[in-house]
Amino acid sequence: MQGTLRKMQATLGTAQGASVQYHLPLGDELLPLNELIGKPITLTFSGNIFCCNCGKKTKKSYSQGHCFVCMKKLASCDMCIMKPETCHYDQGTCREPEWGETHCMIPHYVYLANTSGLKVGITRHTQIPTRWIDQGATQAVPIFKVQTRLQSGLVEVALAQFIADKTNWRNMLKGINPELDLKASAAELIPQIQAKLDELAELFGATAIERLDEEVVDLTFPVTSYPSKISSFNFDKEPVVSGILQGIKGQYLIFDTGVINIRKFTSYEVSVSLD
Repeated sequence: MQGTLRKMQATLGTAQGASVQYHLPLGDELLPLNELIGKPITLTFSGNIFCCNCGKKTKKSYSQGHCFVCMKKLASCDMCIMKPETCHYDQGTCREPEWGETHCMIPHYVYLANTSGLKVGITRHTQIPTRWIDQGATQAVPIFKVQTRLQSGLVEVALAQFIADKTNWRNMLKGINPELDLKASAAELIPQIQAKLDELAELFGATAIERLDEEVVDLTFPVTSYPSKISSFNFDKEPVVSGILQGIKGQYLIFDTGVINIRKFTSYEVSVSLD
């Protein structure tokens, strides 16, 4: 199989304790991955990169698979996507107001997750549980529902004064994240940001931020062996990645020879051979 990479598609298993099910998009094809664990796989980068938005060939990938022109014009590539607390839609300066209306001016969730330890994160209501899977979370629970991306970012910043808002990806891939009591963590954290929540309620309205009492979601990943040391592959430096597939977690393929972040190489033209 050969085609341009996209981030892996993932779904929760339906049975209790079932692993996340992964498929690797290559152009228009989908390669089932779970059944390949324990088998040798080779990924070969052709040297070609095609923008995931306009399809034009580009020498370098920007913002996970875009050419430079698209990266500069698309709202989905703006800095406020990485820092939602800087959303400027209400200032009338959004690059694509219609995109902002459908992606940012909609309900979002603030959640706690266990990735490489306790962290806070945000996601659109349509991206649960995809966001948790992509981060390699073994546990997650939404604790607030808000009306816009900006509001979720402001709540996240408040919580990030007390807990991490980023994943230590190396520890995540080593499987270093003992089970946590996320509901107890929420009960301890929320009073510490109550003054900020009151401030935001006054600014956006009493119903803008809704406290939730949801059950914790447990996620199991198809990994037979976690690496003790992390060696990361990079198609820009070595076009061939080969090894025995030992597992999949987040957006990483875990080989006996190293790991590779598939999402990082969105739009790279790659062939896959099963040796």
